[in-house]
Amino acid sequence: MARATPWTPTAVLRVGSYQGIPGQYSSIQAAIDAARPGDWVLIGPGDYHETGSRVPPGAAGDEKAGAAVLVTTPNIWLRGMDRNGVVLDGTKPGAPQCSSAPGDQNLGPLDSNGVPAGRNGLIVFKASGVSVENLTACNFLSGDLTPGDQIWFDGGGSTGMQKIGSWRGAYLSATSSFYGGENQNTQYGIYASNTFGPGLFTQVYANNMGDAGFYIGGCPNCNTILDHAHTQNSAEGYSGTNSGGHLIIQNSEFDHNYIGIVTNSQNNDDQPSPQSGHCPGIELGPTGTHSCWLVTHNSVHDNNNPNTPSNSEVSGVPVGVGVLIVGGRYDTVYDNDIHDNGAWGVLLVPEVDTEAWIPIAHCKGGVGLKGLSFCYYDDWGNEIENNTLSHNGFFGNQSNSDLAEISNLAYPGNCWHGNVDPSGKAINAKHFQLGRAGVTSAPPFLQLFPHSICGIPDAGAGLISILSLQVACNSEFLGPCPDNTSYANYPRPSGVQLMPLPPQPSMPDPCLGVPQNPWCPNNPTSQPPYPVPGSTVM
Repeated sequence: MARATPWTPTAVLRVGSYQGIPGQYSSIQAAIDAARPGDWVLIGPGDYHETGSRVPPGAAGDEKAGAAVLVTTPNIWLRGMDRNGVVLDGTKPGAPQCSSAPGDQNLGPLDSNGVPAGRNGLIVFKASGVSVENLTACNFLSGDLTPGDQIWFDGGGSTGMQKIGSWRGAYLSATSSFYGGENQNTQYGIYASNTFGPGLFTQVYANNMGDAGFYIGGCPNCNTILDHAHTQNSAEGYSGTNSGGHLIIQNSEFDHNYIGIVTNSQNNDDQPSPQSGHCPGIELGPTGTHSCWLVTHNSVHDNNNPNTPSNSEVSGVPVGVGVLIVGGRYDTVYDNDIHDNGAWGVLLVPEVDTEAWIPIAHCKGGVGLKGLSFCYYDDWGNEIENNTLSHNGFFGNQSNSDLAEISNLAYPGNCWHGNVDPSGKAINAKHFQLGRAGVTSAPPFLQLFPHSICGIPDAGAGLISILSLQVACNSEFLGPCPDNTSYANYPRPSGVQLMPLPPQPSMPDPCLGVPQNPWCPNNPTSQPPYPVPGSTVM
């Protein structure tokens, strides 16, 4: 009779010390290297200056800058014992925690040009089933090879392929205390690309990011939830290029950023394009339509900050917008509170991409000319419904409003209905909506027929219109626009201002689900289900 395969118990590898009990490792990377699938890595409170800059095998794009901590083993748990007390720190060894001093910054090894390459913080590289929980990352900065990413689930950046399945990030914080100009800057706080899920970010916070606090992109069917997230003082609160299919952004807050939530089609290395929230096949999404891409139950407010860190990737984006869809299709913005965004509450526009075409980008889903490095994606099939809007458009320029759309005639067009001011006294029906005067729009009457009907041909304001000129002037996409005039009153940067990292809720019980070990002596030997707030993803 064949002998059964011996069972190997799950190992719990401990880094640092916890409640006076030392672990086996002093380095996070050393414990990760020793972990096998199914193992846990627990990290005691401390300021961890991991000195390595590991480049993933077959690295492309931003991966070439390397990572302080690199995870390539699937099915492991990496958990801090205190979210605010376990810090993966991008500054030099011996520097104070997340130091703001220029001389304390570690910009990575020199590249072939003799220039610091930049660094990533923690990368989970093409490894499914990894969970990263209950810790903070800070001060990983960009350089000659870019990064500046704090925590990144990377399923194959710049390849157009998706090589990570299930993943989870919970109780995570990302920040930076240093800004040294565009070339010594942060990029993304908490980041997932080229994944196919199921994936989840929950109980996450980011600030001071030069691109986006949260990014989910490069996934035609992301199968991901962003839940209980909060981002501030970043160029973009959330950004997602070519992020489609099943993607839900829920129960979150985006405030005091340059712009709140942005999703876009683009002919770049986050392939495949376009950005489309269309459900796979004939499936219906959460609201009963064919859209599985949903922004719901969020607070999006006061995104008017011109003095966030920023980089060239976000140049040409308008300031003062709550939710911006750029060349996106079949996206749903439903039941959010959107207020005090000075330009527009919700804005839909086409994407005009003038980047040089690269081998994996062929303007799929758009209209383009490779010789002119031109690719155009129109916006259509989006539904904006049942949101509460107030005090948007207070910059006061012509066309600044709660709701706005630039698009060509398309079938299906975009549709707008049920959006009200805080009194909620608008006549509200699925196929016909008389908005109160307090809900403003450009073009006017955006919630009346035919714009209120979903699934029929429709168009917004034209490419040559007052609204289009205002968007161009705000974003300065076509070049500088005169400031402080009666037709161009938009805030301009006067100097980057960083904010401190506010303490964040830590995981209530960091021993939950962990096999019995000296730091968690009273746990059962079997692993119970892991509860995830606000989500059915386990």
